[in-house]
Amino acid sequence: MSDVAIGIDVGGTKALALLVARDGRVVGEMKSQTPHDEGFGAGEATAKVLVEQVNELCERQGLDAARIPIGVGLPGMMRRDGHLAFAPNLPTASGADLGSQVGSALGNSSVFCENDANCAALAEHEWGAGRGIRDFVMVTLGTGIGGGVVADGQLIRGRSGFAGEIGHMVVEARGAACLCGGRGCWERYASGGGVHRLTREAALEGRLPILVERREGDPRGVRAEDVTSAAAEGLQEAVAIMREVGWWLALGLANLAAILDCGHFVIGGGLSSASELVLPAAREYLSELVEGYESRPTITVTTSLFGERSGAMGATLVAVEGA
Repeated sequence: MSDVAIGIDVGGTKALALLVARDGRVVGEMKSQTPHDEGFGAGEATAKVLVEQVNELCERQGLDAARIPIGVGLPGMMRRDGHLAFAPNLPTASGADLGSQVGSALGNSSVFCENDANCAALAEHEWGAGRGIRDFVMVTLGTGIGGGVVADGQLIRGRSGFAGEIGHMVVEARGAACLCGGRGCWERYASGGGVHRLTREAALEGRLPILVERREGDPRGVRAEDVTSAAAEGLQEAVAIMREVGWWLALGLANLAAILDCGHFVIGGGLSSASELVLPAAREYLSELVEGYESRPTITVTTSLFGERSGAMGATLVAVEGA
């Protein structure tokens, strides 16, 4: 059995590859932009980047890329056979069998694919904020929102492997258009992409006058990064936007609590880096939004131990288990 494995977390914006030892130590890291190239076969541009990452990590450590177990976490609906059935935030890879594509290019028969948020849940359950907790929901806030549900210590995959697509539960009837083709999906309000959308709308509606002034009076120039930075500095108009994100986050968590009777949520993904701006408000609003809040055991909302690394860390567990 290999002493190390490679895990790759492929998001709508970036692909993070980690070389991880069996005890969870990260011994190598590489980050690349996720390609959205048109004109290639399904997943070909993505597979090319993943192969480059594996080769680079292996060359640095003097490892054979054909012999190391590799796990790939992918955003969207992953079938149990490893095919990416549908990926709203990575449409050029929808329908692809990326495990086979990467494995063929490397001459490696130990390449395994899983949903990215499921990978994050596995990492947190094994090493992180979910360790010792038998029932929790992993919520990854990135370009979209992913979910991994752990019940009685086991990851729930569902009939087809599609369980945990929580980012596409509807929280606003006839709301903002989503890349999945629906409207009002949770990820249009509480993800990194949601922050971008809410920022743009607030700037155009005149609710961010100071930030617009900093952008020379152009409301279209105000970015989500401007809001998170300004909120960290205490600028009230920016704080208000992050509290709005917190309310939408709490609304989704309240729905999950009602459906799953879950008492523990682990928040990860790229947006978790701004958790101190969002989670206090989300915890505050939960008490108003959860049915029978006072009659339930305490509901905890914690940040991931590994942050945006969770998905890649968990992908190494998928690789080792598969191998």
